Amino acid sequence: MTVTENPTTVVPGTVPLRRNRRFQTLWAGSAAAMLGTCVADTAYPLLLLAMTGSPTLAGAFGAVQFGASVLFGLHGGAVADRHDRRRVLIVADTVRLLTALSVAAALLAHRLTVPHTLLAAAAIGATMAYGGPARMLALRAVVPPEQLRQALSQDELRVNGAALAGPPLAGLLLGLGRAVPFLATVLASAAALGASIAVRFDSGTTDEAADGAADGGKEKGALFAGLRYLLTDPTLRATVLVTVALNLAGSAMLLAVMVLLRDHGTSEAGTGLALTGEAVGGLLGAPLVTRLHRTLAPGVLLLAVAWSAALLFLVPALAVGPVVVFAALAAMSLGVPALRVMLDVLVFQQVPEAMRGRAVAATMTLLMAGLPVGTMTAGLLLDHLPATTVLPLLAALLAAGLLPLTLGRSLRGTGWPKA
Repeated sequence: MTVTENPTTVVPGTVPLRRNRRFQTLWAGSAAAMLGTCVADTAYPLLLLAMTGSPTLAGAFGAVQFGASVLFGLHGGAVADRHDRRRVLIVADTVRLLTALSVAAALLAHRLTVPHTLLAAAAIGATMAYGGPARMLALRAVVPPEQLRQALSQDELRVNGAALAGPPLAGLLLGLGRAVPFLATVLASAAALGASIAVRFDSGTTDEAADGAADGGKEKGALFAGLRYLLTDPTLRATVLVTVALNLAGSAMLLAVMVLLRDHGTSEAGTGLALTGEAVGGLLGAPLVTRLHRTLAPGVLLLAVAWSAALLFLVPALAVGPVVVFAALAAMSLGVPALRVMLDVLVFQQVPEAMRGRAVAATMTLLMAGLPVGTMTAGLLLDHLPATTVLPLLAALLAAGLLPLTLGRSLRGTGWPKA
């Protein structure tokens, strides 16, 4: 990989990002969609719990939604490479809007059923699989390369801000009435759809890219082409696999600290507040992206974030309490925006245009797959071991996986690619 001296070179005459109306419109639509998703992720399980009294059915919503996202994930990337990405995004946002409308209307008519809710979960998961890669590439298609990191840093504010505001907002809206949070998701979905319709962007399948797109997504084995590309390139492979390991270990760590706090008498509200440390750390870390990228090479940044996470896993086990958990999660998440933007920049600049949608979808699918694996692993460990033992064990497992990469030169010697 070629190294540049400064990953944030600015071209004279470039319009400031804050005045880039296409980016800001798409970003606002994406922010609305993300906030609506975070509200729904909390409101749907609470609604199912109130309707049925069954925690299993309440948890089924997330399971079905996640399953649909993983099931259609790679195909969503192939569709983004084969068809006009703007149209794909509009269709996905339209389906999301119609799904939200159907649930809100059924609630207002007092006719919402469990099967209807689970079908909504599957539809939402599918729209994430197909609309996710298209939306990510749309945001990146309307900014010049020299502003990519700044744009992605702003996008990190969207992700972490929605994660922080969504759950309490869902609870507040549910208190006003069962249909209220779902009416809010209708408005959020409408805003996202409006932004997708209003902004035209390079879809990656017109004129110049037509030849590559004609083959991309249709040839034999096209569905896994993006995944093969990521795993064949040494730098991308190491970056993706370490990020997946962090996702897996992080989800396991979250379950362990929940159990730890419960065992020490922390209330559910206190546990919820402690877990917001992850989103707060992400918000605080977003403004640090450019500085960290300017200071650290990609491999060094990746290893620094991963090793700090392994060490911080030990903190809640040594000093139990919601404040400690909040601080540990916030500290652990400070470098995550820089890591996510780094992964995005490497994939965006390295992967050929005709394969970019599938590479993004493969990355998203791998990262999502780490969440249930980590949670399930932690659950099995916590059935037999105390949380104060599980946390050091998770730290040791993560460190064992990082050690060979740290001692080797291939990852530590990587640099930023030329734009």
